[in-house]
Parts: sequence; structure tokens; C-alpha cells
Amino acid sequence: MSASTAPASSSGLYANPREDWLAQHAEAVIDPARPIVDPHHHLWDRGGLRYMIEEMAADIATGHNIVATVYVDCRSMYRAGGPEAFRPVGEVEFANGVAAMSASGGYGKAQINAGIVSHANLLLGDAARGVLEAEIAAGNGRFRGIRHSSAWDPEPDVAGMYATRPKGLLLDPTFRKGFACLAPLDLSFDAWLFHPQIGELADLARAFPDTKIVLDHCGGPVGLGRFAGKREETFAVWKAAIQDIAKCPNVVVKLGGLAMCLLGYDFHLRPRPPTSEEAAQAWRPYIETCIEAFGPQRAMFESNFPPDKGQCSYQVIFNAFKRISAQYSEAEKTALFSRTAADFYRLQLA
Repeated sequence: MSASTAPASSSGLYANPREDWLAQHAEAVIDPARPIVDPHHHLWDRGGLRYMIEEMAADIATGHNIVATVYVDCRSMYRAGGPEAFRPVGEVEFANGVAAMSASGGYGKAQINAGIVSHANLLLGDAARGVLEAEIAAGNGRFRGIRHSSAWDPEPDVAGMYATRPKGLLLDPTFRKGFACLAPLDLSFDAWLFHPQIGELADLARAFPDTKIVLDHCGGPVGLGRFAGKREETFAVWKAAIQDIAKCPNVVVKLGGLAMCLLGYDFHLRPRPPTSEEAAQAWRPYIETCIEAFGPQRAMFESNFPPDKGQCSYQVIFNAFKRISAQYSEAEKTALFSRTAADFYRLQLA
């Protein structure tokens, strides 16, 4: 990501990373030998913002033992032409090409993009199967599933870039016809939404018990707009929804996404970036609630880089996770940092 000396700017839900600001704080890596699978990051080069394999490799090189990563849908490198429905296949081709670059060993030992999650428009209904089959072919054995973002809110200050998305997407009958195509192809579904929508995902999970679902970013707890200044009240509502959806055995949770502006913390506006102690203090209630509800075998730490890079470095984010998880057993830590992700995304770790 290119450096910037400008004041923090954001797209609403997350701040743009600033390398010079992040460089003001570095710390020793905690438990540096622990193997980590980072199950959620993006790669893009657009709008003057670049986060590609070189930037990812540089972040990994700051000290944590990242053994593999999972690339997740962010509309990168869609095909410019051809049928609209099949344009996301270009993202799979791109992500697979990056994985081949990583496999050369020229970008460090981590298997970057060992798993690939892209997008297919499930509102195509039954026709989504053809797109999914094309993505499986393009993934060269690495394609694992899709994300069709359902994040929506009536308030623009909350919805941000998702303001034009349809309300109630997960309940739509045509969407569910497309969703039904996933399990027969052994594909999973990444769910990105805001916490008031968790109930809709729980309904979907119960309707399709054989489809593997992962709830991204701790279920998107919101601290902006009408939720600003109401952290305790919102937390209680969010916690109840987390405890309910955790009853669905086909759902797991990603622990992260909390360094986006969505949560309502202002780390990106401070003169210096947060330490891992400060980050852990802010995020601990959310992460511990999720682990308690789902259990370590159904929870995985994620970087969500580069969106979360707007508030902290790669070094700090995983140090914060290690501080929060210090209370757990060795087997539980292994699940949280690598095993759950490797099992869910069917990764072959070297």
C-alpha cells in the first residue's frame, strides 16, 4: 500500500492505510513460532490504492509465522467483457495466478491464496451453478466458495458503500435457489453483513443445514450512525444474535474486522497507531463472546487486510489476537490460529 502523509481518510466503513503513520509503532512479535492461517484478506490495485502480493508479503515478513492465507472476494480483476454473470471468474483467475506466484517461493514461505473465495451472483437462481462450475475450473484446485455480500442498512452513515444493496437479500427466494447450488458442489458461503441482519443469516443457515457458512468479521457489530454512543446497548443486542446463530452447527465465525471504522473506534484519527494492548482491550469483549458461543473449533482469527490496516499494522493485529487468546489451551489456540481455517477451507498445509 503506498505511503501517505495526508490525514486519515476513509470510505465510510474503513480508513485508508497510511504506511508512515503505522511505522510510528513497532513491537516484538508474541509467540513468533506459532503457525497461522490468515483466512481472510483481499488484494487490489484501484483508486490509487494498491495491496497486491508484494504488499501482503511485506506485511507477513514483519514477524508472524503465516503459513497460508485465503483470498476473499473484493471485486478485483473482474473480466472487462463477456457475459455479466461470468465476469467474477476473472477474480478467480487473478487470485489463482497470485497463488502460483507465491508457490514459486519468491515472496516468502507463506502459501498466499492457498484458498480462494470469490463471488457469484446467487440472484441468478439455478443459473448460478454454471458460474460456480466455471470458477471451480479457474481455481485450479484452490477455489473454495463464494461471498455474496448482504450488508444493508436503511441509514447511509451505517451502510456506506452498501447503501444500494437490496434489503433482505438472504431471505429472497431466488437468492436461495442460487444458494442451493453451493452444497452439491462442496462450496462454502462467506457472509458479510451488519449485526441487525444476523437473524436473517440464522434463518438461511437453518434452511440449508448442509451448506457450510462462515460469519465474517464477528457478525459486523456497528458503532456508527444511530448506534454511535450506544456501545453497551448495541453489544447486548449483538451478543444475543451471536449466541443464537452459534446454535447452527453449519456456521463458523471469523474473529476480526474490528479495526474497520464500522465498530466506532477512532484509532485511525489518533496521532499514533494503537499498540496491541490497546487493540486487545477494545476487541476482547467481541472476540471472547464469539469464542464462548461458537467454541475454538468453529472460530478463526483473520486479518481482514487491507481494510483493517487503516487502524493497525499486521504485526499489531495478530499480537492483539495472541494477547486475547492467552487464556486458552494449546489445542484451542491451534484451532483459533490455524486448524479451524485449514479444516473449513480444506487447505493442504505444507
